[in-house]
Amino acid sequence: MKALTWMSCALLLCAAGAQAESMRCGSSLINAGDRAWEVEQKCGAPDHRDEVGYTLGGYDRREYRVEEWVYGPRNGTSYILTFEANKLKSIEFKRN
Repeated sequence: MKALTWMSCALLLCAAGAQAESMRCGSSLINAGDRAWEVEQKCGAPDHRDEVGYTLGGYDRREYRVEEWVYGPRNGTSYILTFEANKLKSIEFKRN
């Protein structure tokens, strides 16, 4: 019974969205840590761009802008890229 519960939870997490460390744009590959201008050069302008807010940096306690870029839906999948301080922090994908 426990195995069935764990499997159900895992399936729900997969359906809700997943995280990736890289994403393919044509023949180019973008990775977490890439700068915003590099991503735009490789993937083109996003379909939607949203300024989410600000976050505090580590030791220096500076505020950094947080922005989300959305590509898609393409082939039934949307990609949400989160940038902090103009560096790609995470790549999330969701099936539509």
